[in-house]
Amino acid sequence: MLEDSFSAVYTKFKLHFYQEIFARFQTREASLTAVETFCMEVIQALKEPTVNEFASFVGISSPNAAYKIGSLIQKGYVEKVQSPSDRREYHLRPTQKYMDYYNISTSYIRQVMDRVKTRLSPGEIEELDRMLQVVSRELMPEVELK
Repeated sequence: MLEDSFSAVYTKFKLHFYQEIFARFQTREASLTAVETFCMEVIQALKEPTVNEFASFVGISSPNAAYKIGSLIQKGYVEKVQSPSDRREYHLRPTQKYMDYYNISTSYIRQVMDRVKTRLSPGEIEELDRMLQVVSRELMPEVELK
């Protein structure tokens, strides 16, 4: 039961995102391939990783990562920003163009959270938040987020 409930929520978030992405393909607004979209999601989640950190996380070679990132830079979705502490190091930062694109999923999350706040009591919301934090911090050690 629990697995089914969690899977249903996770699947609905993914499917909503895919619906919005495909709708943009219909109107020619989208210029990211599916793999590029996944790459940008990883870069966004890792909060300005280096090329090597990105490559290591997704399990691809640095040259392959550099190629993918070069394409994203060319399309205007990511920029390389020099590290202030180590001038030899560059971090990947999503551009505003990507943030506008990414808003597809964040706006739906906000919409669902607004519904949660309407449907659940403040105590239930606090408990749900606590449980999700436990799942994220303690029960998913394979994926580290900054």
